[in-house]
Amino acid sequence: MSESDHNESNKVREDGQLEKRRFFLSMAFPALFLLLLWMIKLVETTLDLNFAFWGIYPLSVKGLKGILLSPLVHADYKHLINNSIPLFILGVSIFYFYSRVAFRVFFLTYIMVGIWVWFGGRPAYHIGASGLVYGFASFLFFSGIIRNHISLMAISLLVVFLYGGMIWGIFPIYEKVSWESHMLGSIAGLFLAFYYRHEGPQKPDYFWEEEEEEDRGES
Repeated sequence: MSESDHNESNKVREDGQLEKRRFFLSMAFPALFLLLLWMIKLVETTLDLNFAFWGIYPLSVKGLKGILLSPLVHADYKHLINNSIPLFILGVSIFYFYSRVAFRVFFLTYIMVGIWVWFGGRPAYHIGASGLVYGFASFLFFSGIIRNHISLMAISLLVVFLYGGMIWGIFPIYEKVSWESHMLGSIAGLFLAFYYRHEGPQKPDYFWEEEEEEDRGES
């Protein structure tokens, strides 16, 4: 093997290691957040408590704490499981593909949804992390389209394929489901996708576009 081949092989190996490290790092925060959700649920059930009062109760002082606490509380284990799987997949996707803005997207979605539900929700306790799920799915979907980035658009299509049925969750179909959180989470994701459209990965210059520009220059 020549020295150039050896260097190329080392570079490929190093790049692979960096990508693997980047992927595992992107899993860290979503995993820690899910661990917190499960620990809270375990404490609640083990001690026979009910943390529903941590939820958002719109337009009331007692409901203000829910802006910070409501995503941490779930009605039962089924509710928690239903949110955990998409929350982890979508969270990892954001931290992997949009690492520069990932924390801002996470916490702004968290706070925006909480405040908006407090102002616009029905007079009931709103609990669960589904607002985050809808916000992350919306951010990923619209970011790929707005940036016109083929790889990111593939992620958008994957989001539609996996979670396209979520669209029904933004309508007041089920009485005990906080459709307000779903709808407002989707709006927050769209807003943040547009707001951060110039940060993070950008549309690359594809070779066929360069060829078209050269052809126009020669004509």
